[in-house]
Amino acid sequence: MFAKPQKEHDWLHQFIGEWTSEMDCAMGPDQPRQKSKGKETVRSLGGLWTLGEGEGEMPDGTMGQTLMTLGFDPVKGRFVGSFVGSMMTHLWPYEGSLDDSGTVLTLDSAGPSMAGDGAITPYRDVITIVAPDHRTLTSSTPDGNGGWSEFMTAHYRRKA
Repeated sequence: MFAKPQKEHDWLHQFIGEWTSEMDCAMGPDQPRQKSKGKETVRSLGGLWTLGEGEGEMPDGTMGQTLMTLGFDPVKGRFVGSFVGSMMTHLWPYEGSLDDSGTVLTLDSAGPSMAGDGAITPYRDVITIVAPDHRTLTSSTPDGNGGWSEFMTAHYRRKA
């Protein structure tokens, strides 16, 4: 039961550190996009997990907190993790893969529909390494035509 870090765990370690964030989010189909700022501290848990603790402005002016866990399950051959936030009651489980370039991690999940109809719908978070000190996180839902429609983009920049 004593797991040893794999190359995929090492890949996740590039997130370790202090980050600032700028987010652009659509709060609904007929609402203007909202911009906000935040920060995130990412640390390692035993070399097998990264824990990203975030804090950012909410549309109502309050501060929200988030926690993202990411790891790699060698048995599944997939990246795994979770996301929770102080503004929601849903636990978002992640499972995904890294692209061939080694710069794009696609994580699939499912959660409450933004339509507020109680349905559970697929969601996709894509983390892209732009540079060693810059990464993006894009969140999307199905667009109804076999593709994905982005509703949130965040840019994370490492603090100097």
